[in-house]
Amino acid sequence: MAEVLALVDYGAGNIQSVRNALLTAGADSVTVTSDPAVVRAADRIVLPGVGAFASCAAALRAVPNLVEAMDERVRVGAAPFLGICVGMQLLATRGVEHGETPGLGWIAGEVRAIERTDPAIKVPHMGWNDVAPMHHADGAGLIEPGEAYFLHGYHFAADEGREVAAMTDHGGGLVAAVARDTILGVQFHPEKSQAYGLSLLARFLQWKP
Repeated sequence: MAEVLALVDYGAGNIQSVRNALLTAGADSVTVTSDPAVVRAADRIVLPGVGAFASCAAALRAVPNLVEAMDERVRVGAAPFLGICVGMQLLATRGVEHGETPGLGWIAGEVRAIERTDPAIKVPHMGWNDVAPMHHADGAGLIEPGEAYFLHGYHFAADEGREVAAMTDHGGGLVAAVARDTILGVQFHPEKSQAYGLSLLARFLQWKP
């Protein structure tokens, strides 16, 4: 029986691009959904996100029982989970863009502005950059060294180094991926990262943490 892969649609992600990438990477099917019942029954869950942390958090919480369904399926039911870009940032304790906004609190940390320490460094961080795996983290085996496409002005400052699965360098180290238990989040866009991104998605589809 084919797995149910739930791609969470809460109006704050480039859903079609992510869906197409997952299918290209080998998914049998992708269920685009905002239905908590579907999320609770899913074998794997992907949460995309683009835009500002606060607006994405508000959009996610605006769907009745969706956050609770995700929490129950992932943190209690141990379903593999992938957060992409702001979908990864929402795993944090809080974001501080335009005031403090609570995140999901699945991985302790804060989403804060990238500091411009060098005038030559552009913010937002946009374009291709190296991804350097940190092999101590849960799920770190999913991340391979390579180049991925980034687009973000805020970054995930994790409280626990062991939950940082990969780093990138943009005028200093920035977290490129976080992982814990069955949870993986990537700051870059796999759906825009060509062969590197498709390879990551293929490994996620086969991941049995």
